[in-house]
Amino acid sequence: AGSGGSTMFAELNSKVSVENLIRSVIIQSGNDAAIALAEGIAGTEDTFVLIMNEMAAELGLESSHFMNATGLPAEGMVVTARDLATLARYLIRTYPEYYPIFSEPSFEWNGIRQNNRNVLLDDGIGVDGLKTGHTQSAGYGIVASTTEGGRRLIAVLHGLETERERAEEARKLVTWGSRAFQQVPAYDAGEIVGYANVYGGEEPNVGLVADGALNLYLPRGARRCLSASIVYHAPIRPPVAKGDKLAELRVYCNDQLIQSAPLYAAQSVAEGSIFRKAMDALKELTLGWL
Repeated sequence: AGSGGSTMFAELNSKVSVENLIRSVIIQSGNDAAIALAEGIAGTEDTFVLIMNEMAAELGLESSHFMNATGLPAEGMVVTARDLATLARYLIRTYPEYYPIFSEPSFEWNGIRQNNRNVLLDDGIGVDGLKTGHTQSAGYGIVASTTEGGRRLIAVLHGLETERERAEEARKLVTWGSRAFQQVPAYDAGEIVGYANVYGGEEPNVGLVADGALNLYLPRGARRCLSASIVYHAPIRPPVAKGDKLAELRVYCNDQLIQSAPLYAAQSVAEGSIFRKAMDALKELTLGWL
């Protein structure tokens, strides 16, 4: 596939395995590999971009919009640091079998070996991913990740002027994040976090649980400033299946959102009787749905 920018130097019409294309995208920033994957999945890069944006919406990348499969500058293309962090967390959790590729030191194709540009991998601070990038308009950027004390930290920087500055600032941010935040257990796996009302259900509400144990990652000494709320779009209508994503827990420090986590139905709720539906309808008319 024809492309600009960095490349894996694959010959036109040559055969490359999907695994090697993925390895090139991750290690070499191979734009030709990214386009080849896009065309293989969706037929054309334009069609793949539609899928990308649909997926971005599903993942909650609210401030980003993609125009191509490579990330090269294009009118209408925008990606925020926060959305990159959200995407990185999704990749790490969903595709753990591919994550070790991010820390591979180099990749060779067509007799050309290219080194991983993430110099923090050998820096001794525990960084094991993820991705560097550079364009004239955005400058030098990086999504870096490390584990420390059983927790994973993700740092995102963009707009640096040189590769050296990128490495130095990323090193500072990762080190600061490791020292400045602490993990605080909040709820055990399966523990009810709160409840959501069910309109016309066999039960008036449904318990909400996190996906496994829920830990909060807080600035050290920040417990006194904490507040939390459960947000969902009411009314929730039956049937509700156990495991349905229904709400979001939002944790604030002095009214600033510092963490959010999806909440799921702890049990199923079937449709209620005609009487129950009538009572809920009356409640909605007189009190509004709470």
